[in-house]
Amino acid sequence: MLSSKFLMGRHREDLSAIEIVALEEAAGSVTSYGAREEMVHHGDEVTHSMLLVEGYVCRYMDGLDGERQLVALHVPGDFVDLHGFALRRLDHDVASLTEVKVANYPHNTLSQLIIDHPNLGRMLWFSTLLDAAMHREWIFRLGRLGAIGRVAHFFAEIGRRLQMVGLSDGCNFSLPFHQSDLAEACGITAVHANRVLRELRERKIVTFKGGQVVVADIRALCTVAEFDDGYLYPSAH
Repeated sequence: MLSSKFLMGRHREDLSAIEIVALEEAAGSVTSYGAREEMVHHGDEVTHSMLLVEGYVCRYMDGLDGERQLVALHVPGDFVDLHGFALRRLDHDVASLTEVKVANYPHNTLSQLIIDHPNLGRMLWFSTLLDAAMHREWIFRLGRLGAIGRVAHFFAEIGRRLQMVGLSDGCNFSLPFHQSDLAEACGITAVHANRVLRELRERKIVTFKGGQVVVADIRALCTVAEFDDGYLYPSAH
């Protein structure tokens, strides 16, 4: 199923079987992108929203100096641009980081889906509110944590989100990032990111090599990161 990971670990159980089938059947075309392809350009009108089925997608903004800041990372099960349903355009760019597959939901189809299934509409709204919660946490991370805390927090969050959708045990997962991507997500230079990764490795907390993350001490990682997964609204909470 294209939507099998939607809200997995995040109150998917609040959706009825009928609503899950309706969401699945509402999907229009399925589109594949290669690694590091632009998917949506900021300012362009959007007429559909994308549910990420496979791979990793980022949202980013470019400064006048050409430096990129990642403002979100999406994993399978995420609606990448559901807020575009209401806004009609995006104020940032969307790009694939790996080869990806997305299910496209035309906005007129979403409008009818919400009318026919009000509870599903509320859960789609819940999905956009999760995005907002993560954005607030990213602001906190960039504004209040030092470099090592930022990187640790990033690893802790992505590991937990992948765990929710069954793609990680929380401590071992694939993250096909370059060090420059990590730097752009954490607001530091690539050189600084390299130093931070070395420190985390030497402290036997986490290693990141060849696109693989291995967390050796999850408690230490969460302590350094000041990480609490409450803002991800897992079903157990």
